[in-house]
Amino acid sequence: MGNSVKHFSIKICNRAWQQAIIATSQTLRKALHVQCGIGAMSNQPLSYLGSPALGNDVAIQKYLQLMARYERLMEISRQLNSTLDLGTLLNRIIQAATELTDTETASIMLVDPKTGELRFEASSQANMTAGAMEAIVVPIDGSLAGWVVRHGEPSLVEDVRNDPRFFRGVDETIDFETHNLLGVPMIAHNRVIGVVQAVNKRPGSQWTEDDINTLTTLAAQAAVAIENARLFGQSDLIKEMVHELRAPLLGLRASAKLLMRPDLPEHRRHEIIQTIESEAERLTRMTTEFLDLARLESGRERLEISRFEYEPLIRETVEVVRQQAAERHISIHIQTEPITLQADRGKVKRVILNLLTNAIKYNRDHGDIFIRAAAVPSAQAPYMARLEVQDTGRGMSEEIQQHMFEKFYRADDVARGTQGTGLGLAIAKRIVEAHGGTIGFQSALGVGTTFHFTLPMVPPAASNTSE
Repeated sequence: MGNSVKHFSIKICNRAWQQAIIATSQTLRKALHVQCGIGAMSNQPLSYLGSPALGNDVAIQKYLQLMARYERLMEISRQLNSTLDLGTLLNRIIQAATELTDTETASIMLVDPKTGELRFEASSQANMTAGAMEAIVVPIDGSLAGWVVRHGEPSLVEDVRNDPRFFRGVDETIDFETHNLLGVPMIAHNRVIGVVQAVNKRPGSQWTEDDINTLTTLAAQAAVAIENARLFGQSDLIKEMVHELRAPLLGLRASAKLLMRPDLPEHRRHEIIQTIESEAERLTRMTTEFLDLARLESGRERLEISRFEYEPLIRETVEVVRQQAAERHISIHIQTEPITLQADRGKVKRVILNLLTNAIKYNRDHGDIFIRAAAVPSAQAPYMARLEVQDTGRGMSEEIQQHMFEKFYRADDVARGTQGTGLGLAIAKRIVEAHGGTIGFQSALGVGTTFHFTLPMVPPAASNTSE
């Protein structure tokens, strides 16, 4: 391929996106001049530069296809710039990668800032579930993707069997067979933040330098978009946190001023001290949960996946809230099938604990809580474990239900005198979704509320074999 086309790819990567696209027609003219002997430096439209009658129809068609590809890149650029939601952004990138390179699948791996390892963040491969992406760690040393990160340049391997850098752990985990792949670095602020990989050319298609240029261009645009989405998410969360901290801090300040009054009765002084202790404890919980949520939303919080029995964890969590329930004469009933989960035990316990705490908080005195766990069919896997936590409280209005998973939303804590942080359900949702599960609820006024969520489980046959 002529040097002019290579020069074009450099422009695309190192200049502003729109400025690079402007140079497309001039570059194509130069390429046609080199390849076909056509007067490429003319200012006329490309359609006037030559004709199939000159015998150059194959070369002309090739470069018209190149023009169409970069026009598609321009369209994809607009799509990437139209969202700041990281999940949506990642999915658009891998869809574009498979389309532009005509490959079977594509994936995005980002560098973990804490460990320096590569983690899957998105993949178009059907077997690459959210749980699988969490479980797979791609080493920097001993992988093609790691080589791309270290060298900051693309790597095209047409037969991975002959390349010692190929990391086979991914194929073994998801039962997939990689034949060939192209990996390119995602660079933001002169730092490699990850790798975009296109895997397995479709039958009848071959890798070309155009593929390398195109995927490199996409990765450059994607890196900027991902960094923008991360910054937007962090700033949005910080603004919410500052707003939520303002009220309790003002309350603490007012209480401290009251304590300084010499005429304050002793019993009132004692009440104010208790209020200060309560608010300080709430602020501690809020800041801790805020940091947890920030890590979950940024992808820095990793799951520690293991196999464990569900029922012992459920009963262990119930014991944590047993006294709290007994104080209001609330009975807790457990009904569960034998289930082996494949999940992060500590984080699953946190989800159950949050739902149980809410079920007690918003229940009636002498009420009941029913916990049910069972295996259910799923589109993501043969079976998922579904857990329900049902209370017999007064239920939620339609208005409350619309905001249930919003950060810092507290249903009607003021009326009930409770002191939640408003982050518990948002964190629970993030944890469940990080496992590839779903969480939801049903509620009816005067009847109560049932929360339910699903998690990946070990198929019954595999569980029995492991025992």
